Amino acid sequence: MKRAIVAPAILGGAPLAELKHWLAISTSNDDASLEALLRSALETCEAFTGTMPLAATVEETLPASRNWQGLHTCPVRAILAVEGIPAEGSRITFAIEDYDIDLDPDSRGLVRLLKASAAGRIAVQFEAGLADDWEELPDGLRHGILRLAAHHYRSRESGADPTPPAAVAALWRPWRRMRIA
Repeated sequence: MKRAIVAPAILGGAPLAELKHWLAISTSNDDASLEALLRSALETCEAFTGTMPLAATVEETLPASRNWQGLHTCPVRAILAVEGIPAEGSRITFAIEDYDIDLDPDSRGLVRLLKASAAGRIAVQFEAGLADDWEELPDGLRHGILRLAAHHYRSRESGADPTPPAAVAALWRPWRRMRIA
């Protein structure tokens, strides 16, 4: 499975202002690096919890199959399009009657082809995320993302440990999804 973020969550504005307040930064000199730290913390939160915190448009590439296949990114809000990717040539846009989509009880997107295709793989574009924007994000996730970004900012010269600190992990643990592989 290959994944690409087509339209990422917006982390300027409120998230950046909250992080700057947390760090007592009043200038805009470090805005770009602080936003990068927020994005990194958001990705770490998703990896830890198994849940994409903020809404984004995502594309996953899967093998073309007539069997149900689950998308990796959760929670799926809407499946927007399914395209075939042949070994050579450009993508094939499938008509809605050429595939079937569904959501399981855990908001995991499911897709299957209904007709045989020359495509060996499919690209599924969808919207995923727990909250529409920063203000709607549950407090534990939001504070964990802020704390991790602040932790990385403060330890930028000494080299931060890639694992979240225990306080951050404790904030995120209630949203952690466990999967059996």
